Amino acid sequence: MKTLIIITHPDIENSVVNKRWMEELKKYPDQFTLHHLDAIYPDGIIDIASEQALVEKYERIIFQFPYYWFYAPPLLKKWFDEVLLHGWAYGSKSGYKLQGKKIALAMSIGVDEEEYAPGARYRYDIKTLTAPFELTFEYVKADYRPLFAFYGLEYHLTNERLEQSVADYLDYLRKF
Repeated sequence: MKTLIIITHPDIENSVVNKRWMEELKKYPDQFTLHHLDAIYPDGIIDIASEQALVEKYERIIFQFPYYWFYAPPLLKKWFDEVLLHGWAYGSKSGYKLQGKKIALAMSIGVDEEEYAPGARYRYDIKTLTAPFELTFEYVKADYRPLFAFYGLEYHLTNERLEQSVADYLDYLRKF
């Protein structure tokens, strides 16, 4: 069963982690469908019907993005606002089109994991900070799964760590 990976990165050409993940995932077209929102919608105008039809075809969906400003890039937020509509994604007469679909996040994070903890720089762990995603997917009755995160991009990135993240991400996706 193929996994749909919805990628949002406003500057993928200058990305290190997300770009490398995409390059690797492209090697497995029989396992993964890559859907890069910024490439498809450079003007930010989302084809809602097309997006809904695409999502309906898959039972496993990953949202891949760089985590910054304590959320996802703006185009992904816009995608949620415009695609997850009442009457389609939720509501008594919607049919809950995401119901039961396995959904998770895959994020690159600039700082170290230890900085996301009570008493640390950002005071909250990443599970707490991503609770709005979890609530969103629970609201539409999707099967929200634990996220995948690569930490330390800004200060501790090495080729070895980058390549290990690729292997770890592939392992995560195959077990997803």
